[in-house]
Amino acid sequence: MILDAHSHVHDPVDSHVALLDEAGVDRTVVFGTRPHPERATDVASLRHELSVLADTVSGRSTGATAYRLAWDEVDAAIAAFPDRFIGFGKVDLELSPEQIATVVETELVRRGYRGIGELTPPPGQAARVEPALAAAADHGGLPVVVHGHGPTVADLETLAALARRHPSVPLVISQLGGLNWLPAIELARDVPNLYLETSTANIIFAIRLAIAELPDRVLFGSDAPYGDPWLARATIERVTESGPLRDRILGENLAELLRL
Repeated sequence: MILDAHSHVHDPVDSHVALLDEAGVDRTVVFGTRPHPERATDVASLRHELSVLADTVSGRSTGATAYRLAWDEVDAAIAAFPDRFIGFGKVDLELSPEQIATVVETELVRRGYRGIGELTPPPGQAARVEPALAAAADHGGLPVVVHGHGPTVADLETLAALARRHPSVPLVISQLGGLNWLPAIELARDVPNLYLETSTANIIFAIRLAIAELPDRVLFGSDAPYGDPWLARATIERVTESGPLRDRILGENLAELLRL
């Protein structure tokens, strides 16, 4: 089974399914989203969507209504294609630890989501992820996904330390840690519940190195609509031979993580 560990709700949602079909991807983790770059038809509309994205990844975009709308989008996608989408839910890191615990229990777990994310702490503030990790531990070790293009090296070190403090929780750094892919790989080698996901990584030998160092903790992802499932799968296939290792990266690692 081919499993995409990272994608966002598309508008319309059936366009996403068409991309999965083209790439031969069976199922995908889907995160809620405020920006929808796939809606853009010209430079002005794309700039608008990217401004929303910039607010999101910087941690400036908050508010209960926005989060609820994002959850509702995930719910609608799953309802339309329950055999293709696996829901994850984001929480507002501005909330208190007690409030985050309540949201995880009453919103994310109640909705049947399989994990928490994609979380976007502001640069330099990765420690704000810890209440989500604590809440995830309270619910059997839900995976927690943190956006990989924002964290500094110091943030990655903080995330590694948090993962050590919450060993029952798989902590996934998406996008291979962005420009900081080498320290991300080095840190993950020493923390058994720290995972790396490959979407939109643009240096091919970074992906090859991550797989060589962490064959059981690298996850194939596309970050669609920012990335493309077909190209993302082709990248993994370019750096692996057909066989057990490729199978692990393209689906088995995630299947084990989500207990599918």
